[in-house]
Amino acid sequence: MAEEKLMMKALSMDIITAKMFTELHLSITEQYGEHGRTLVQKGLEAFGLKDAEAMAKKATAEGENHTFFEYLPQIVVGEEKFANLTPFARFSKMFAQIAKPVVDEYGEEGEQVIMRAVERFGHKRGQGIAQRARTNGLANSVDNYLTNYDMGRSDLFEIETVYKNNEVEQTFTHCPLGQQWADDDMGKYGILYCKVIDPSIAKGYNKNLEVVHDQFVLREGQCHFQFQMKE
Repeated sequence: MAEEKLMMKALSMDIITAKMFTELHLSITEQYGEHGRTLVQKGLEAFGLKDAEAMAKKATAEGENHTFFEYLPQIVVGEEKFANLTPFARFSKMFAQIAKPVVDEYGEEGEQVIMRAVERFGHKRGQGIAQRARTNGLANSVDNYLTNYDMGRSDLFEIETVYKNNEVEQTFTHCPLGQQWADDDMGKYGILYCKVIDPSIAKGYNKNLEVVHDQFVLREGQCHFQFQMKE
């Protein structure tokens, strides 16, 4: 009797944003201690505490543990600034505002701290994608990578995907994350995410899955990837 496949919905962007914030908090406070906590607080206030609270509550309601509440008072006053934006735009704004004070103060060292957070975030997500495949009896092969992805690909992403032998090639002609960083003139912080995220997710999914990322929306106007399974 064939084993029944389990339908697994994509993680919400509130969960994904909460996961990213938690890794930023850990990476920054590991490096800079209490001053790191001050920098995170500064960034979160620049983003907007009410917006952070809204995402935090939604993530908690969906079962995600996170560190947002360590930076939020019991009663958060004010209005959400970004309630009308897409969840991808809110993710981008949050990430850039947390990264900004760290990078502005510590330069290249700060950039490494932020990228380390993205690397951990990505690696854990990749492990989760492998588990999603395994749950349905699938190997963590290159062919099963995107079909078991944890983040929903909305119509806001314009993507061309080509499957080859042991390789998937993708070209993003529009990415809402990169577009938001460009619109906000925050590309110098956003690119820290772009440089690290896909190789980290791929490595968490399968240590032999390598990513060539040779074009970036924030630099060349489109993102180009080759996901290659090395023997």
